[in-house]
Amino acid sequence: MTITVQQAEKLLRGNQSFTQLGFSLLLTRLKKRYISNPSRETLQSCVKEIDAYLEKFQRIMAADYAIIEKLK
Repeated sequence: MTITVQQAEKLLRGNQSFTQLGFSLLLTRLKKRYISNPSRETLQSCVKEIDAYLEKFQRIMAADYAIIEKLK
């Protein structure tokens, strides 16, 4: 499971709802970081963190990943 930069940007700017609380908390933290510094470097860093989370918790993230896939 990997996401694109465009998907990450939509996640960081959007108001999607996810079933996994841990993922929602991660996005809240990353949104704050991205809002305070909307640079390309910050976005790339957020992509890496989201990818790492999705890879680590891919089994429990299957339903939420389906939502992310629709962001293309």
